[in-house]
Amino acid sequence: MSTVNTRIWYSLYFLLGGLLFLLLILRPQQYVLLMLLLVTLFLLPFFHRFELRSLEAREVVPIAVLVAVAAVSRIPFALLPSIQPTTFVIMITAAVFGAETGFLVGALAAVVSNLFLGHGPWTLWQMLAWGSVGGAAGMLRHTWLMRTLSGRLIFGVLAGFLFGWIMNLSGVIILLGDFSWSAFFAYYAASFYFDLMHALGNVFFISLFSVSWMKVLHRYKRKYQILK
Repeated sequence: MSTVNTRIWYSLYFLLGGLLFLLLILRPQQYVLLMLLLVTLFLLPFFHRFELRSLEAREVVPIAVLVAVAAVSRIPFALLPSIQPTTFVIMITAAVFGAETGFLVGALAAVVSNLFLGHGPWTLWQMLAWGSVGGAAGMLRHTWLMRTLSGRLIFGVLAGFLFGWIMNLSGVIILLGDFSWSAFFAYYAASFYFDLMHALGNVFFISLFSVSWMKVLHRYKRKYQILK
């Protein structure tokens, strides 16, 4: 599929997602159904598009390794408030290998890491949140946001808050059970510290490791001519 068609495809996803979110605002009493549709909308098409790609063994191996690294690297940092290298790994993977691979690594990292940390209704939302980070990074991989260190730092900050905002929305729905705007804003305000720590953690990992990681992954990609 051409780059133009891919961008149109993604634009339609985000447009439909925006419409569902608008319906959520206008019809909050239907929030459970609308949010399930929103999550499904973003998860299934990316997996479907990835399934349509013809992959060889040498292409599957780096994806599996990166999923494992993204998932396992989360575990030693579980006791720290929102600080972990998982978002960094997903972001760099997407910057090198593209949006579909980034989304897949992000979504599967949530599933695999929760085998150790515990599954629950939040897992689907973590798949959406980290998958969205990977998808966005992949879509921007040819821009200065992914090609320069300063751009990656800015994206890392935004990714930390994006992940937090998606998970906050799930918290309002899952934990509070009854949607209200007062609870919505209170929950987001209370989580600001954790979202900020996530963003600062991303800055730390990007500053130290992004250049070397991207060199290694680009070298592997060029050598084996994979995941173009």
